[in-house]
Amino acid sequence: MNKGVIVALTSIAAAQGMKIPLYFMKTGKWKPGLFFQTGGMPSSHSAGVSSLTTFIAFKKGIPTIDFALSLVYGLIVMYDAQGIRRQTGELTLKVNDLGELVDKISNEEKVPFEEKQPKKLKEMLGHQPLEVVGGAILGIMIGYIGHLSSKKDRKWMKNKVTLW
Repeated sequence: MNKGVIVALTSIAAAQGMKIPLYFMKTGKWKPGLFFQTGGMPSSHSAGVSSLTTFIAFKKGIPTIDFALSLVYGLIVMYDAQGIRRQTGELTLKVNDLGELVDKISNEEKVPFEEKQPKKLKEMLGHQPLEVVGGAILGIMIGYIGHLSSKKDRKWMKNKVTLW
């Protein structure tokens, strides 16, 4: 298996897992479902791309095309996570509030009207800049740990080969 993929997926899972206790510390509510949701602290998108970029930097070097591709792709993902996706989340909040306002108005006026209630839109889509930075820091740490563990794997394999 590609060690870079393992490092990136590990940091994504770690970031998603960290959202549960961080939310609990902030609100006092335990929500295990946060593991499967987007948005929140830390950004798993940032953690994934940062860990992969860090791993590549240590494994292949900074002046390589591998690092350049990973860095540019990672910056685009992080920009999108705190830019476009965050704006979409804020717009969703307004749409959901508007739906509640319409419900209040329609409840005061007794007009027979039958409509299927749409599902409330998901509001936690994007990230605050601090959430993106938090994910990036987590990713850098996991990427570096992944690099160190791959060095140990190589040493173990060399020792194993010499034993044969």
